[in-house]
Amino acid sequence: MSNLEILLTAAALSMDAFAVSIGVGACLSAPSVAPAFRMGAACGGFQFAMPLIGWCLGVQLLGFIEAYDHWVAFVILFFLGVNMIRESQEEKSCNGQDHTHGAMLLSLALATSIDALAAGIGVAALKGSVLLLAVPAGIITGGLSAFGVFLGFQAGRILGKYVEIAGGLVLCGIGLRILLVSIL
Repeated sequence: MSNLEILLTAAALSMDAFAVSIGVGACLSAPSVAPAFRMGAACGGFQFAMPLIGWCLGVQLLGFIEAYDHWVAFVILFFLGVNMIRESQEEKSCNGQDHTHGAMLLSLALATSIDALAAGIGVAALKGSVLLLAVPAGIITGGLSAFGVFLGFQAGRILGKYVEIAGGLVLCGIGLRILLVSIL
């Protein structure tokens, strides 16, 4: 892989986390650096760590991991998406809720980084340097996720619960895309 290909792969790996961050930002009651920082740190950290974990697992476990990774990502993202859509229909909606804490934050970061695990296995199979993928993936994802929280807040303030519905649909769509690409 060339350096350009590695950089493009790192950027592509960050798109799921960016989209999820927009949905998270739409639920905030006020723009704040703390939720953006937490989202960026968690998603960036997972995007950095997962290729390393995948690389360490190596090609010996490639078949086993590939058999289940898409199902895990699909279930988590689809569940979170349906929950976000359901919450948008409630009177209070998700306005003011900060999803950048605890299990919710870890679930989002994990679900959006499972593809990075597979990328790390791919780097191991190609006998490449996993750090050349993990470092830019973590940095790009961290920055885009933090920016996505602020962008989502602005969109949520203007469009209200429709952004929550769109965010939920995006989560479901990302999960479904991961599943369909892996099956087909």
